[in-house]
Amino acid sequence: MASSLRQLLDFAWTQTRSCAFAIALLSGVAASTLLPGLPVARYDLLVAYGVLLTFVFWLRGWENGRDIAVIGLCHVIGLAFEVVKVSLGSWSYPEPAVLKFAGVPLYGGFLYAAVGSYVCRAWHLFDLELVRYRPRATAVVAAGIYINFFSHHWLPDVRWLLAGLLLAVTAGSWVHYTVRGVRRRMPLALSFVLIGFFLWVAENLATYLGAWRYPYQLHGWEPVGVDKFGAWSLLISVTFVLAAVTRPRQRGRTRAGQGL
Repeated sequence: MASSLRQLLDFAWTQTRSCAFAIALLSGVAASTLLPGLPVARYDLLVAYGVLLTFVFWLRGWENGRDIAVIGLCHVIGLAFEVVKVSLGSWSYPEPAVLKFAGVPLYGGFLYAAVGSYVCRAWHLFDLELVRYRPRATAVVAAGIYINFFSHHWLPDVRWLLAGLLLAVTAGSWVHYTVRGVRRRMPLALSFVLIGFFLWVAENLATYLGAWRYPYQLHGWEPVGVDKFGAWSLLISVTFVLAAVTRPRQRGRTRAGQGL
């Protein structure tokens, strides 16, 4: 029992370390709400803060060049996502800023970069390995998931179909990880669900701090709908695919899935 508790606590601590960028970013968002009136917009200060965080993590060796590439790509993909969603009124950034394009402050991309940082750091800290991972099939479904979050505004929403396809292409795929020297494993699909849940919790915190607002939050904060939990569980597959591409190929571990 004591050993299991230590394993659980170590797992939680390693997860917290993996979230270091996200924790630091949200802490900066929280601190920015307490600042007195400044000549620089809060959103613009957060852009500078996000760049500083990225530099510090690289300088300290907490993220390497490949990680920064993944995080940067997540930033760009996230900004594209934000521009479309904000233009359609899905949510908004109501505060003024100079570094703002089509209603989206550039700091908004760091919210997605934080997710990329989490995945990359977890890969290192947990010594992740993939077994029977199907990279091509998973990448195709993840791309479809990303596109559907745009296209469902004009075409039928097929997220449930895509969720089923994601379950199909990840069936039999496992993530192996290490906690206190003990090698463990979990289904890849389950890891998407668990990460999606905690991203939904983080989204509630972020909107409470005014990082962005949904239309129903403009006149007072309300919890983010549970449907966003499912959305994050699907979207995390995009970040995971990007991170997996940059990892060294694991001989004898992923071969069963190479055919797809």
